[in-house]
Amino acid sequence: MSAQLKLYNTATRAVSEFIPLQPGKVGIYLCGATVQAPPHIGHVRSGVNFDILRRWLTASRYDVTFIRNVTDIDDKILHKAAHENIPWWAVAQKYERAFTEAYRALNVLPPTYEPRATGHITQMIELMQLLIHNGSAYAPGNGDVYLDVRHLKSYLTLSNQKLDDLQSAEDADLTYKKDPRDFALWKAAKPGDPSWPTPWGAGRPGWHLECSAMAHAYLGESFDIHGGGLDLIFPHHENEIAQSQSAGWGFANIWMHNAWVTASGEKMSKSLGNSLQVPEILKQVRGIELRWYLGSAHYRSMLEFSFNALQEAATNFCRIEGFLKRATDVLEVTPDGVIHEGFAEAMNEDLAVPTALAVIAEIMRNGNNALAAGDMVGVKTAASEIRGALAILGCDPFDTIFSNDENADAKVLDGLVSLALEQRAAARVRKDFAAADAIRDQIAALGVVIEDTAQGTRWSIG
Repeated sequence: MSAQLKLYNTATRAVSEFIPLQPGKVGIYLCGATVQAPPHIGHVRSGVNFDILRRWLTASRYDVTFIRNVTDIDDKILHKAAHENIPWWAVAQKYERAFTEAYRALNVLPPTYEPRATGHITQMIELMQLLIHNGSAYAPGNGDVYLDVRHLKSYLTLSNQKLDDLQSAEDADLTYKKDPRDFALWKAAKPGDPSWPTPWGAGRPGWHLECSAMAHAYLGESFDIHGGGLDLIFPHHENEIAQSQSAGWGFANIWMHNAWVTASGEKMSKSLGNSLQVPEILKQVRGIELRWYLGSAHYRSMLEFSFNALQEAATNFCRIEGFLKRATDVLEVTPDGVIHEGFAEAMNEDLAVPTALAVIAEIMRNGNNALAAGDMVGVKTAASEIRGALAILGCDPFDTIFSNDENADAKVLDGLVSLALEQRAAARVRKDFAAADAIRDQIAALGVVIEDTAQGTRWSIG
């Protein structure tokens, strides 16, 4: 892995060599969930994509600090609380747990730290005090606090827009703003809403303020990579930059954004009626198969969802899994993972996962040829290289979280095929070869490949 990692930076609109701010260390801040609804696959794609980045950086011998926040106070959360007639914090906890379970099911590593917005009000107040003191923000006296967007000349460079072309920010009464495009750092308390005391009046944080305050608290004034979905570039990430740079902080060195999961060409969302919740999809495929599907496209490419494409991805993964199972049976040991040079080259080119998958396919072809030829060295080499690649992609079937996968359908399938093979073996022992062949043909008709070897009968999905 001697080649240098290159990444696309949204801020420069170019792929360039990644050079960390501190040698050997990488700080990453990823915008996490606003916990107001169950997670759908559009939500968790970001988690999978940036988990692959994190795993690759770790494999490249970087010490990675990975921060993923939780937005647990927001207009949408308050609306959901009123609709469900439960406290706002109960809504936040309910859906935060749902996201945690979805990440776990897809083998997304827990972040180094996972700060909640409501746990960092003090840091937000300190940031607002700094911004007001240096003239970047103002408190008009009604309890709100706004950022003066014209105070920062570099505003909107991430999204490449012009300030005068923007419409008014939709977060407060225009009566109190110096400019219609100024956005709220702090929102004055409304009757019945949660609030926290500040020198300017009780209220709650604006959406953008929390990320600037928490990124600074955990990663310092400057850090390496800020990530999130493509839809966050404006206004959220632009406003994070405005707040942080107005405070005199360097903030993020590289901005990375994953594309959407789409359905019928539109971004997945509940409002479109095409929301696909993770628990529902996991009734049809295993977590490892869903992760394989979500991670298979380049992170900057749109992923057009369909159940046919999902099933095809699951079948393709089962072939890889089947090879590893056969290789392990033949070798009588689970080979350790190593990184193939071609796989490393692909990952170093802005995480080119589709190219990396082509490398895996070629390795598996070599491995199957080695199995057929009885070349145990070739089998071990291929299995080791595939395990190394799958570990980076978070899809190693020997990973504990997947080896303990509780997918009922997978367990039923394994049990039924094993039972049929036992009946076939019994028929062969009593020399009822017609019955044995009939069982084999019936299993094969279901797409199950049976292989009789010196070590016993093995099966895989064809």
